Amino acid sequence: MRNRLTRKGWKLLTNQNSTAEYIYTYACSPEELALCHLEMRSFFRRESLINIIKSNIKIDPSRSPFIRERIEVLYEEETLTGIYEQVSDIEMGDKTFKVIFIKINDLGDTEKIEYKERREIEREIGAQIHGKADVHHPDHIFGIVAYGGKWYFGHYCKNEAIWLRHTKKPREYSTALSTRVARAIANIAVPHPEGIRAIDPCCGIGTVLVEALSMGITIEGRDINPLVTSGSRENIAHFNLEGNVTTGPIAEVTQNYDVAIIDMPYNLYTHATPEDQLSILKHTRRFADKMVLVTIESMDHMIKEAGFEIKDRCVTKKGYFKREIIVCV
Repeated sequence: MRNRLTRKGWKLLTNQNSTAEYIYTYACSPEELALCHLEMRSFFRRESLINIIKSNIKIDPSRSPFIRERIEVLYEEETLTGIYEQVSDIEMGDKTFKVIFIKINDLGDTEKIEYKERREIEREIGAQIHGKADVHHPDHIFGIVAYGGKWYFGHYCKNEAIWLRHTKKPREYSTALSTRVARAIANIAVPHPEGIRAIDPCCGIGTVLVEALSMGITIEGRDINPLVTSGSRENIAHFNLEGNVTTGPIAEVTQNYDVAIIDMPYNLYTHATPEDQLSILKHTRRFADKMVLVTIESMDHMIKEAGFEIKDRCVTKKGYFKREIIVCV
């Protein structure tokens, strides 16, 4: 039967080991670095000051606006020679494959591997694998990367940049969060979605809702302004997503949620006075165990008065415009 691996090859490709490890590479602009690190801490409970991190936590790279790729580790060796020996066990059957040398690594300046040598390493690994290589349309992609003084080889998964499809919405306004920032905020609020219920009770035009729903996060939207809730529903439907968006004040939220995302209103559609802001925070404390607050001004005193404790934070910039992202419990 075609398109089947040998038993050994199938076991290697599925790698259902409960102790699996993953290596992720990152890329972001200097203005987004703090936001990138906050998302990283939310996913992995720690950050890396370089653009690569190893973890036993599995994250789909396409969830993040900053993760470039992921390797699910099959082999870890001190030398490339060790990797060459290990990959000789892989039997692809009728499936084609490709090997990619990951450019992002922690090799020192004197150890850097240039383009020609990277291609040679890819060819050498491919020569050891039992199967047919196809650099254009492979059935499966493997990755090789240097990290922490060792070499890692495994299944390769690339970020598909899904959020880019959401940049053009039928309804939008200039002060709305960018899709990249909105996607990161959704991940910070709900890094591991299973069993988590979220709400965005000041959802505006629905930028966060679109990103969260596209990642399978269970989230509801709400806003006091019927004009923006109508636009939010239109944006959600435009991307063939399904999500509940209601119109009404936050004071009327009666259900409990694991987390709330609050992008504090400050625009022409819905402006909040200091009294309104404190009221929003106090109501959020009433129905949510955790809050991710987005604000353009300092609100630490209000957060404390509302009964929240700040656990993490960052500032993200766009030109001279700054937003603070604050994680509270």
